[in-house]
Amino acid sequence: MAPKKSNAVSKRHRPHEKFDKKRDTKKAKLAEKEVVSNHPTEEEEDLDSSEEEDAIEEESEAVVYRKPTTYDNLLASLGSSNKAVADMNKRRQREEEGKSDTEGDDEDEEEDDDSGSEDQISTDGEDDEIQGDDQGLTEDTEKENNDNLSEEEESDGYETDEELELSANGQPLVDASSSASAFSEHLSHILSSEELKTLPEGKWKFKWEAPAIDMPNCRWKGTRQDFFDGVQSDAPYGLKPKLFKHWLQLYQKSGGKDFDSSKRRRFFSICNSYLDILHSNKRPFYNKGREEDSSAMDAYLMHSLNHIFKTRDLVKKNESKIAKHRETSEEEILSDDGFLDQGFTRPKVLILLPMRSIAFRVVKRLIQLTPESQRVNVEHLDRFNAEFGCEDESDDDDEKTSKNGKSTTHKSSKPSDWQALFGEKNSDDEFMLGIKHTRKSIRLYGDFYSSDMIIASPLKLHMAIGQAEENKERDVDYLSSIEVLIIDHADIISMQNWSFLATVVDHINRLPTKQHGTNVMRIRPLYLDGQARFYRQSIVLSSYLTPEMNGLFNRQCLNYKGKVKLACEYKGVLEKVLLPVRQIYERFDADSMTQADNARLEYFTKKIFPKIKDSVEGGVMIFIPSYYDFVRVRNYLKSQNASFCLLGDYTKNADISRAREWFFAGSRKIMLYTERAYFYRRYKIRGIKNLIFYSLPERKEFYPEIMNMLDEGSYDMMSTALFSRFDLLKMERIVGTASAKRMISSDKSIFAFC
Repeated sequence: MAPKKSNAVSKRHRPHEKFDKKRDTKKAKLAEKEVVSNHPTEEEEDLDSSEEEDAIEEESEAVVYRKPTTYDNLLASLGSSNKAVADMNKRRQREEEGKSDTEGDDEDEEEDDDSGSEDQISTDGEDDEIQGDDQGLTEDTEKENNDNLSEEEESDGYETDEELELSANGQPLVDASSSASAFSEHLSHILSSEELKTLPEGKWKFKWEAPAIDMPNCRWKGTRQDFFDGVQSDAPYGLKPKLFKHWLQLYQKSGGKDFDSSKRRRFFSICNSYLDILHSNKRPFYNKGREEDSSAMDAYLMHSLNHIFKTRDLVKKNESKIAKHRETSEEEILSDDGFLDQGFTRPKVLILLPMRSIAFRVVKRLIQLTPESQRVNVEHLDRFNAEFGCEDESDDDDEKTSKNGKSTTHKSSKPSDWQALFGEKNSDDEFMLGIKHTRKSIRLYGDFYSSDMIIASPLKLHMAIGQAEENKERDVDYLSSIEVLIIDHADIISMQNWSFLATVVDHINRLPTKQHGTNVMRIRPLYLDGQARFYRQSIVLSSYLTPEMNGLFNRQCLNYKGKVKLACEYKGVLEKVLLPVRQIYERFDADSMTQADNARLEYFTKKIFPKIKDSVEGGVMIFIPSYYDFVRVRNYLKSQNASFCLLGDYTKNADISRAREWFFAGSRKIMLYTERAYFYRRYKIRGIKNLIFYSLPERKEFYPEIMNMLDEGSYDMMSTALFSRFDLLKMERIVGTASAKRMISSDKSIFAFC
């Protein structure tokens, strides 16, 4: 909670990091000149020393000269072209220097003639702007905005009086532990010096565990003590009443019962806690988990809408106050933290998804979850359907509808999960969409700086970041004020390029390079102080866990509220291997994660390759999850003049057909096959007599699928899998948690499953 504050602006929370002004050198110089000119010189200080001593005795704090801060420079820069901001800045400086409100008026009058226009922060009625290019209320729009506010108060219930209204000292009017929303409680927190010291280190201690309902082999672990005991259980669970009512109606209309104990409601309560979340055992829609997937999607979408609408409520409430008290509004903005309600830019929610077809599902559901009165019109919906749409959205992805209306079964040699993801679907991974919610409509394809939510692929944002680094005229400042980050289907993203995602997350909540029409007087101190990343909530959802996901969650998700993640035990998938294959697991030693790759290659070259080098029979397939390892093994085989062919991530179709034919005919004795190539293509390989897992696959279902490709006619079928203690996560999904832990810690290094 914010400490009690006086009207003296000098006691406000001050920024500590420099705002990047390389793009605006001229304004920066003007700003520095203006700020310095408003402070007394050394000579003036000597002449007035006695007067100042008297003033110090009267005041609780002495006002001393200090170097202009980021906040000072921002105000001065804006004031150079805006009279209202300049007046606010000068009044603020006079207060800090202990001057009266009338001092310096002669100097101010000289600049009055050059003023361009009034500061313009407005809500444009129909569009209901939260934070846009206009930076003030004009007399022409004041009455219209008040009318619009009244209309919205009546239609929405306008519960912000209890949830969001702040008093003059920045404290919630009600106790946060009882009535205040999680939204206002989360953003009103002021970080302590200890938090500022420890949060960047990313060291977390999980203090409690709780069973995960409907997931008998899983449990939630959290850093915040007794989290589940504090989850709000009374309706509407922290949702705006109108949102809750609409969601409940949709749930009941779809045949759902007992909403209170449903998966979607429970997961929403976890999301509404504003903790960082790592859900690593979500059964995806493409693997016959449509209901579970939809429940998680509903929860994070409702949480996103709730966050956006409560942000809007707070901003509109403050704008209404400003409109009713125009004569004192500028002073209130400067002295009352209750009006600090914005970030550098408008977008507050970022949802990262791997494919257009998945984005299509998410956006369509987002529209459905929006109350009807707030989606009277969905702009550019036809364009969205054309660019993102999928031909088949039925629950059964193998069932199609023919022209005469009768259902037909589409037969394919590809597995059902591949059909659901890639079969006649829009699997493009380069997209970005801005979504803006107005009072009565949803605007798709909005400008990113005027959008409330951005839905994008890591690839597209990675490209935008690269373009901004190469071209200084471009920027990605719309990522600077993200407060809720959602990464769904992280397992698919890991099959694309995880480094793209890591780059995007690293660029979120950076200080912007430009001023994008933001009213600097209303920016929350947490943004000016460069602390936004400590307030951002990150929600990561995946069907399995990888070391990369763990690393991202631990080192780049630094929410001060803490973390909650899912820990699971697995039975393994060995029973799904249908052939009588002797499965050998060989452990190699590695001192650290960074040394594991080299140790794996060394073990392969010294222990495994000599056994297959002089193989007369051939039919050896080496399955390699990592493309990096694929390149290293390929180069080694070349150096040994081995007879091999490739089926890798970037192998052309013609080369793939030729390689499969060579391998089956025996003209190439060894085939290298990557997990990513198998994920996207699912080619079955004939002629496998000896199978080697250079490393176990990340996706547990791939293991029995690959094993069942072995040639049944071959004598004494066998597979070999290499592993180290750093492969525990993927091992327990395949051999089971108990077996994996035993194999990691055992004195023996070779294990067999028959």
